[in-house]
Amino acid sequence: MSLLPELRYPSVPELVTAARAVAAHRPDLCALQEVGVSRAGRPLHLLSVGHAPRAVLVVAGAHANEPAGGSTLLALAHRVLDERWLRADTSWHFLLCADPDGASLHVTPAPRSLLDYHLGFFRPAGPEQPEWSPSVLPPDRLPPETRALTGVIDTLRPYLQVTLHGTDLGGSWVQLTRDVPGLAEPFGKSAAELHIPVETGASDAAGWAVSGPGVRVMPSPGAGAAYPSMPDDARHSTWYHAHRYGGLTAVVEVPMWASDLVDDPAPHPAPAAAIRGLARRLLSDARKVEQVLADALPRLPGADGPLLRAAKWGLSLVPGLAADWIHTPPADTTMAYVGSVDAFGRRLPLRAAAMLLRVLRQADDRAAPELERLVAAWSESFARRFRARWVPLEHQTEHQMRTVVAVARHARELGV
Repeated sequence: MSLLPELRYPSVPELVTAARAVAAHRPDLCALQEVGVSRAGRPLHLLSVGHAPRAVLVVAGAHANEPAGGSTLLALAHRVLDERWLRADTSWHFLLCADPDGASLHVTPAPRSLLDYHLGFFRPAGPEQPEWSPSVLPPDRLPPETRALTGVIDTLRPYLQVTLHGTDLGGSWVQLTRDVPGLAEPFGKSAAELHIPVETGASDAAGWAVSGPGVRVMPSPGAGAAYPSMPDDARHSTWYHAHRYGGLTAVVEVPMWASDLVDDPAPHPAPAAAIRGLARRLLSDARKVEQVLADALPRLPGADGPLLRAAKWGLSLVPGLAADWIHTPPADTTMAYVGSVDAFGRRLPLRAAAMLLRVLRQADDRAAPELERLVAAWSESFARRFRARWVPLEHQTEHQMRTVVAVARHARELGV
């Protein structure tokens, strides 16, 4: 946990510079274009490799706090150029960063520990996230980043969209909007070779169909949700936009820090009671952050900025989620699932506290030292509970890249 990662995550300007170099090196095959602008006026760039009408779209940077996708995207672009079979009948298109504004606010390109990661943490409120905003906003209020992404999908009509995501601490898993039989084998083999645990009970995929270890298929629109209180529903996200053209989306998750506790399929001895206890801890932790916020808010200058909006939004999810955990039977009863719920319950108040701490520090507010101690204690407890170990960035990148290629191959063979 104390060792500096071997490599750093590239910034958006670095991604653009590298993509320009790729396009300049092979102008016969590659093109780099702007496909939209963010709310703050930052351009969104699409790197295209190949000219075949059958298309794969790879999206990075949908969540600012999940930076591995940029590295994977660049590595994959080079691989597509080097291996002709990948572009024999397929063009590849890479959206370098779906949320450049968010990326500019998450400021830990080389975190040394979970505390270091959280001291620079940013993840926008749900309505401001490009992929999630259609699930919580009406069409006429969608942010420009979302409109740019759906516009790219409308233009390319990809048979496959892959969006590169990550988790701070845990394992790797894949979420599919339509099943891709056979994917679990190469996915699991890659994870094993790179010493990355497969997250078999991810709470993000609670109640979803299992295609294989670590591979979940999202429910169809209209099916019940495992956590009814959560406002964002994957089935209304941009992930389903490719379906109107006969395509599908794969979400590839990879951890920054791994925990071997997340792939334990053994039954938990008392899952409902354990999750009720986690709900009570979630409510208690959130109240601690809310008390600091209520005390400091009258002293904070100006209107709500993105950090404060995101912290408040995260805290607003807590009561409903805790009620879901207390009153809804567990969607899974394995040790892995209960562990994933434990991690989820730690993340919400910790992330809210971390973003509020950044606001307090900027304002030189007297409550900052107290909150910093809380963020440090929670980060250390999180790492210790899950026996966190750093996953080398080259392993994060390699595993995501292998999984993208496997999804593309299997989906192609299925005739998607």
